[in-house]
Amino acid sequence: MAGHSKFKNIMHRKGAQDKKRSAQFSKLSREITVAAKMGMPDPDMNPRLRAAVNAAKAQSMPKDNIQRAIDKASKGDAENYEEVRYEGYGPSGIAIIVEALTDNRNRTATNVRTAFAKNGGNLGASGAVSHGFERLGLIEYPGSVGDEDKVLEAAIEAGAEDVQSDMGDGDENPGSHQIWVSVDALHEVARELEKTLGEAEGVKLAWKPNLTVDVDADTVSTLMKLVDTLEDDDDVQTVWGNYEISDEVMETLG
Repeated sequence: MAGHSKFKNIMHRKGAQDKKRSAQFSKLSREITVAAKMGMPDPDMNPRLRAAVNAAKAQSMPKDNIQRAIDKASKGDAENYEEVRYEGYGPSGIAIIVEALTDNRNRTATNVRTAFAKNGGNLGASGAVSHGFERLGLIEYPGSVGDEDKVLEAAIEAGAEDVQSDMGDGDENPGSHQIWVSVDALHEVARELEKTLGEAEGVKLAWKPNLTVDVDADTVSTLMKLVDTLEDDDDVQTVWGNYEISDEVMETLG
């Protein structure tokens, strides 16, 4: 899940993602292999690989699985995956960006187009919606690392551009911190933050919307079905959107 929305939106999705852990591991492995193949197989020397490994660790992916994915690239027996981006509109004109790693562009394009068409949206041309987003680096921490002031101070010291904190209400909903940085500074800032906040849950390139759209109760169900369908596709790595969903609207999903 990668839309611009509140923490409970993510928590709504978490249960479903937990049930699909093996599929999630497969996607994480694919990103690790591609990152290792494109650069050095050492995470300390390859920022993209380091980010992929950190993401895998955050999802409790076993160390053996991570190492196998790296070794697969090192041995030269990895599939040739291509990075592809799709852009389109969901229900009520919500802007959606889909990032994929695929070994078959025709298959992936067909699946993505079908997902949009069956869930109140339509796939657009390249550049159709990305002009409404900013390409940035995103560093994610759970709310348990500290309050808003602590994270804000650490982020400023590390050279971040913006911080969005959504503090939770207990152990089951610890909240989260999203720290936004320039693309070029992503891994440098992440390293600095590790010194004060520990290892991040996620370090990645992201699409941050310039303006967000509030989703109403009539739209949220179809939107979530579209995002779910896209994320269920094996080739899709991330889905970004310009939507904001309030707690009240999320509660209508049950």
